[in-house]
Amino acid sequence: MRKNIVAVVGRPNVGKSSLFNALAGKRISIVEDTPGVTRDRIYQDVEWTGHTFTLVDTGGIEPDTSDKILKQMREQAQIAIDTADVILFLVDGKTGLVDADAQVADMLRRSGKPVVLAVNKIDAFERDVPGIYEFYELGLGDPHPLSAANRQGLGDLMDEVVKLFAPDDEEAGEEEDDRIRVAVVGKPNVGKSSIINRLIGKDRLLVSDIAGTTRDAIDTEVIYDDREYIFIDTAGLRRKNKIKEQLERFMIIRSVSAVERAQVVVLVIDAVEGVTEQDAKIAGLAHENGKAVIIAVNKWDLIEKDNKTVKEYTENIRSTLSFMPYAEILFVSAETGQRLTKLYDLIDMVSENHAMRIQTGVLNEVLTRALVMQQPPADKGKPLRIFYMTQVSVRPPTFVVFVNDRELAHFSYMRYLENQLRDAFGFRGTPLKFIVREKEV
Repeated sequence: MRKNIVAVVGRPNVGKSSLFNALAGKRISIVEDTPGVTRDRIYQDVEWTGHTFTLVDTGGIEPDTSDKILKQMREQAQIAIDTADVILFLVDGKTGLVDADAQVADMLRRSGKPVVLAVNKIDAFERDVPGIYEFYELGLGDPHPLSAANRQGLGDLMDEVVKLFAPDDEEAGEEEDDRIRVAVVGKPNVGKSSIINRLIGKDRLLVSDIAGTTRDAIDTEVIYDDREYIFIDTAGLRRKNKIKEQLERFMIIRSVSAVERAQVVVLVIDAVEGVTEQDAKIAGLAHENGKAVIIAVNKWDLIEKDNKTVKEYTENIRSTLSFMPYAEILFVSAETGQRLTKLYDLIDMVSENHAMRIQTGVLNEVLTRALVMQQPPADKGKPLRIFYMTQVSVRPPTFVVFVNDRELAHFSYMRYLENQLRDAFGFRGTPLKFIVREKEV
């Protein structure tokens, strides 16, 4: 079941980061890095009363003039509109209603997306709450008082947000669709649109453009060799904003929703530029969401090659994206069409591996062999004992390992077991997830 996306919108200094950190339950800016994902996190999975959703911070910008502030606020509000299921619009109760708030509220109101209005910095509820009523002028319904810093009003606010999520049966309907959903993601100008256009070109049967999912993304349905695919295009973002950090923020926000909805993620990298930190951030999104991954190195026709070029490029990608050694790599050219049809074969393969289920008996034969070849570790004389393993879900394949003591199940040994499963069953292109549980002897 896909997660809803809640985007936090508001002008600078209204407390978006404080709200983001309060809901995420930790100070995102100082948590330890997940490989490939920036410290300056702008998205986080949050659970509230049994609902898990992805919270996205659209950021606050400090431009030079009020004209720029309105322009850039409109841009980030538009991205939120495109991306989110629910928009959380944050205003400043201390400053009061300002023109910039009204401008963004007008956009949000016209969008038709559900909006929850939160008035932050209401630190003394009895004293300050009467001051929030001016925000009714925005035409976005009841303003909800909040002190993100003190976590006051947070519960009532989030109850309002989760009320606006799609019913479970609607979400389940989306999951029953057996077409492979492929998100084509990457930095601006790496050739995402060109690749999609080649893949759905005149020699393919283009069935239809599907207008507007809940996130108004451009989804294209394609039939190739009698198999059906949905391509989710994140290339529609073409902003002239020159502020690099803001472009990067937009890129990640757009990628969040595409990755959430996909089963297979095709990360497009520019061969001329090489793999970059921005690429690693998007790759980290796919990895954290447990998606099957193909890295398409585009513009390969522009590279001067010798017999070491592919090996060197592959090593560089593996080094920079070391947290996803399972990802498939394909060198392509959207310009010439080189190897692009092979992308369909890879999508089929990694999708099948992503959904692969192994019988418990077969799984434990591999486990027994692995335990014989490399004894489990011991700590202070107490050895790790692994009783058995079973697969509990797919997309990604997820295994529960029953042990005598979870503390003894070190990362390095679990990685060894993962490698043994990959040797035995392939699992190319898909991450594997392990849950370690203690079993009473």
